[in-house]
Amino acid sequence: MEGCLACDLAEGRIDLPGGRIFETDLWIVEHCVGPLGIGTLVVKPKRHVVHLWELRENESNALGPLLARVAAVVADLTKPEQIYLALWSHSGGVPGHIHFVIQPVTRARMEEYGQLYGPQLQVAMFEREEPLERAQVESFAGSARTALAD
Repeated sequence: MEGCLACDLAEGRIDLPGGRIFETDLWIVEHCVGPLGIGTLVVKPKRHVVHLWELRENESNALGPLLARVAAVVADLTKPEQIYLALWSHSGGVPGHIHFVIQPVTRARMEEYGQLYGPQLQVAMFEREEPLERAQVESFAGSARTALAD
């Protein structure tokens, strides 16, 4: 769907640093374009889906194993204290293309943000809006692509 950020990124209408990292017949994995840090990946359905309950049975059945696989790769590459998994599905306060954010969180990251964790950490990261260095995103995407291909 044109005008949907998730679809526009997936279809190449908007530049996606790191490119598509992995895909199945139903799901796409990309590096997050927001300020949630290097190594934060997004898992989203290939088709435009706005509500979780609109997932088809085959999409739902494939989701859990894919999220676990992607989280394991992120954990292996970043050695975090924890991996956050969040469903993001609003754009400007309006339901948008669902996507699952897999974010590695280290002790250093929490300390950098004054001991914040969980949703407070994510909000603080969005408020700071620190841009990600393209070269770092592309390097991480390449490593994740290799790991997920195995």
